[in-house]
Amino acid sequence: MSQPRILAFAGSLRSGSYNKTLIKIAAAAAAGAGAAVTLIDLRDYALPVFDEDLEATEGLPANALALKALFIDAQGLLLSLPEYNSSLTAVFKNTIDWVSRPAPNEKPMAAFNGKVVTLMSASPGALGGMRGLIHARAMFGNLSAIVLPGQVSISKAGEAFTPDGQLKDARQQANVETLGATLAATIAKLRG
Repeated sequence: MSQPRILAFAGSLRSGSYNKTLIKIAAAAAAGAGAAVTLIDLRDYALPVFDEDLEATEGLPANALALKALFIDAQGLLLSLPEYNSSLTAVFKNTIDWVSRPAPNEKPMAAFNGKVVTLMSASPGALGGMRGLIHARAMFGNLSAIVLPGQVSISKAGEAFTPDGQLKDARQQANVETLGATLAATIAKLRG
Protein backbone atom coordinates (compact mmCIF):
# COMPACT_ATOMS: atom_id res chain seq x y z
CA MET A 1 0.00 0.00 0.00
CA SER A 2 1.41 3.41 -0.96
CA GLN A 3 1.62 6.30 1.47
CA PRO A 4 -1.35 8.67 1.47
CA ARG A 5 -0.27 11.99 -0.09
CA ILE A 6 -1.54 15.11 1.68
CA LEU A 7 -1.14 18.78 0.80
CA ALA A 8 -1.41 20.98 3.90
CA PHE A 9 -1.58 24.75 4.23
CA ALA A 10 -3.21 27.67 6.00
CA GLY A 11 -5.40 30.13 4.14
CA SER A 12 -3.43 33.08 5.47
CA LEU A 13 -0.38 35.08 4.47
CA ARG A 14 0.41 36.61 7.89
CA SER A 15 3.73 35.38 9.27
CA GLY A 16 2.30 35.06 12.79
CA SER A 17 -0.90 33.38 11.60
CA TYR A 18 -2.66 31.22 14.17
CA ASN A 19 -3.78 28.99 11.32
CA LYS A 20 -0.18 28.42 10.22
CA THR A 21 0.54 27.26 13.76
CA LEU A 22 -2.57 25.07 13.85
CA ILE A 23 -1.89 23.36 10.51
CA LYS A 24 1.56 22.28 11.69
CA ILE A 25 -0.02 20.31 14.54
CA ALA A 26 -2.41 18.46 12.23
CA ALA A 27 0.26 17.93 9.55
CA ALA A 28 2.62 16.36 12.10
CA ALA A 29 -0.15 14.00 13.21
CA ALA A 30 -0.93 13.03 9.60
CA ALA A 31 2.75 12.30 9.00
CA GLY A 32 2.84 10.32 12.24
CA ALA A 33 -0.08 8.26 10.92
CA GLY A 34 1.94 7.30 7.84
CA ALA A 35 1.08 10.04 5.31
CA ALA A 36 3.53 11.87 3.09
CA VAL A 37 2.66 15.47 3.93
CA THR A 38 3.66 18.46 1.85
CA LEU A 39 3.26 21.56 4.04
CA ILE A 40 3.33 24.82 2.08
CA ASP A 41 2.95 28.52 2.80
CA LEU A 42 0.77 30.45 0.35
CA ARG A 43 3.17 33.38 0.76
CA ASP A 44 5.60 31.35 -1.38
CA TYR A 45 3.03 31.14 -4.21
CA ALA A 46 2.02 34.76 -4.83
CA LEU A 47 -0.73 35.10 -7.43
CA PRO A 48 -2.47 38.02 -9.09
CA VAL A 49 -6.17 38.41 -8.44
CA PHE A 50 -7.95 35.92 -10.67
CA ASP A 51 -8.87 37.53 -13.99
CA GLU A 52 -9.99 35.56 -17.05
CA ASP A 53 -8.64 38.30 -19.33
CA LEU A 54 -5.21 37.90 -17.75
CA GLU A 55 -5.49 34.12 -18.13
CA ALA A 56 -6.49 34.51 -21.80
CA THR A 57 -3.57 36.78 -22.63
CA GLU A 58 -0.82 35.33 -20.43
CA GLY A 59 -1.99 31.84 -19.48
CA LEU A 60 -1.83 30.45 -15.97
CA PRO A 61 0.81 32.13 -13.81
CA ALA A 62 3.83 29.98 -12.91
CA ASN A 63 2.75 29.83 -9.26
CA ALA A 64 -0.74 28.70 -10.26
CA LEU A 65 0.79 25.88 -12.30
CA ALA A 66 3.05 24.91 -9.39
CA LEU A 67 0.11 24.87 -6.98
CA LYS A 68 -2.06 22.98 -9.44
CA ALA A 69 0.62 20.27 -9.70
CA LEU A 70 0.73 19.96 -5.89
CA PHE A 71 -3.09 19.72 -5.69
CA ILE A 72 -3.27 17.12 -8.47
CA ASP A 73 -0.54 14.98 -6.89
CA ALA A 74 -2.20 15.07 -3.46
CA GLN A 75 -4.91 12.62 -2.48
CA GLY A 76 -6.04 14.81 0.39
CA LEU A 77 -6.07 18.42 1.51
CA LEU A 78 -5.45 19.44 5.13
CA LEU A 79 -6.52 23.05 5.55
CA SER A 80 -6.60 25.58 8.36
CA LEU A 81 -8.66 28.55 7.27
CA PRO A 82 -9.02 31.87 9.04
CA GLU A 83 -12.33 33.67 8.83
CA TYR A 84 -12.40 37.20 7.44
CA ASN A 85 -15.74 38.98 7.73
CA SER A 86 -17.62 35.72 8.28
CA SER A 87 -16.21 34.02 5.18
CA LEU A 88 -13.06 32.77 3.44
CA THR A 89 -9.92 34.83 3.04
CA ALA A 90 -9.23 36.45 -0.32
CA VAL A 91 -5.88 34.67 -0.68
CA PHE A 92 -7.46 31.26 -0.12
CA LYS A 93 -10.35 31.84 -2.53
CA ASN A 94 -7.99 33.30 -5.13
CA THR A 95 -5.77 30.22 -4.82
CA ILE A 96 -8.73 27.91 -5.38
CA ASP A 97 -9.92 29.99 -8.34
CA TRP A 98 -6.55 29.78 -10.11
CA VAL A 99 -6.01 26.09 -9.32
CA SER A 100 -9.47 25.24 -10.67
CA ARG A 101 -8.65 26.52 -14.15
CA PRO A 102 -8.40 23.65 -16.65
CA ALA A 103 -5.23 22.88 -18.56
CA PRO A 104 -5.56 21.51 -22.13
CA ASN A 105 -6.82 17.89 -22.17
CA GLU A 106 -7.35 17.94 -18.41
CA LYS A 107 -10.48 16.54 -16.82
CA PRO A 108 -12.73 19.15 -15.19
CA MET A 109 -11.77 19.96 -11.61
CA ALA A 110 -8.77 17.60 -11.76
CA ALA A 111 -7.22 19.34 -8.76
CA PHE A 112 -10.26 18.62 -6.56
CA ASN A 113 -12.30 15.71 -7.89
CA GLY A 114 -12.25 12.86 -5.35
CA LYS A 115 -9.78 14.58 -2.99
CA VAL A 116 -10.43 14.03 0.69
CA VAL A 117 -10.53 17.33 2.58
CA THR A 118 -10.18 18.10 6.28
CA LEU A 119 -10.95 21.57 7.61
CA MET A 120 -10.00 23.47 10.74
CA SER A 121 -9.71 27.07 11.81
CA ALA A 122 -8.35 29.36 14.49
CA SER A 123 -9.52 32.88 15.23
CA PRO A 124 -9.21 35.47 17.98
CA GLY A 125 -13.02 35.61 18.01
CA ALA A 126 -15.41 33.58 20.10
CA LEU A 127 -16.53 31.33 17.20
CA GLY A 128 -13.04 30.24 16.20
CA GLY A 129 -13.57 30.84 12.49
CA MET A 130 -16.33 28.27 12.04
CA ARG A 131 -18.47 30.52 9.82
CA GLY A 132 -15.77 30.50 7.15
CA LEU A 133 -15.59 26.71 7.31
CA ILE A 134 -19.25 26.52 6.30
CA HIS A 135 -18.37 28.28 3.04
CA ALA A 136 -15.30 26.10 2.48
CA ARG A 137 -17.31 22.93 3.07
CA ALA A 138 -19.95 23.99 0.52
CA MET A 139 -17.33 25.04 -2.02
CA PHE A 140 -15.35 21.80 -1.85
CA GLY A 141 -18.54 19.75 -2.06
CA ASN A 142 -19.40 21.57 -5.29
CA LEU A 143 -15.88 20.87 -6.60
CA SER A 144 -16.51 17.10 -6.19
CA ALA A 145 -14.21 16.71 -3.21
CA ILE A 146 -15.03 14.54 -0.20
CA VAL A 147 -15.13 16.76 2.89
CA LEU A 148 -14.78 14.80 6.11
CA PRO A 149 -17.37 15.68 8.75
CA GLY A 150 -14.98 16.32 11.64
CA GLN A 151 -13.56 19.80 12.07
CA VAL A 152 -12.05 21.93 14.81
CA SER A 153 -12.44 25.66 15.43
CA ILE A 154 -10.09 27.22 17.98
CA SER A 155 -11.53 30.38 19.54
CA LYS A 156 -9.49 33.05 21.32
CA ALA A 157 -6.51 31.84 19.32
CA GLY A 158 -4.25 34.58 20.65
CA GLU A 159 -4.35 32.81 24.00
CA ALA A 160 -4.62 29.21 22.78
CA PHE A 161 -1.02 28.29 21.86
CA THR A 162 2.12 27.63 23.86
CA PRO A 163 5.36 29.35 22.79
CA ASP A 164 6.45 26.10 21.06
CA GLY A 165 3.33 26.00 18.85
CA GLN A 166 1.19 23.46 20.67
CA LEU A 167 -2.30 24.03 22.03
CA LYS A 168 -2.54 24.75 25.74
CA ASP A 169 -5.76 22.76 26.01
CA ALA A 170 -4.85 19.04 25.82
CA ARG A 171 -8.31 18.13 24.52
CA GLN A 172 -8.05 20.64 21.67
CA GLN A 173 -4.54 19.39 20.87
CA ALA A 174 -5.81 15.82 20.70
CA ASN A 175 -8.76 16.84 18.51
CA VAL A 176 -6.50 18.59 15.99
CA GLU A 177 -4.10 15.63 15.96
CA THR A 178 -7.07 13.33 15.37
CA LEU A 179 -8.07 15.39 12.32
CA GLY A 180 -4.66 14.86 10.73
CA ALA A 181 -4.50 11.17 11.59
CA THR A 182 -8.08 10.56 10.43
CA LEU A 183 -7.38 12.18 7.06
CA ALA A 184 -4.38 9.90 6.55
CA ALA A 185 -6.37 6.81 7.57
CA THR A 186 -9.35 7.73 5.39
CA ILE A 187 -7.18 8.19 2.31
CA ALA A 188 -5.44 4.89 3.01
CA LYS A 189 -8.81 3.12 3.19
CA LEU A 190 -10.20 4.76 0.06
CA ARG A 191 -7.05 4.39 -2.04
CA GLY A 192 -5.67 1.21 -0.44
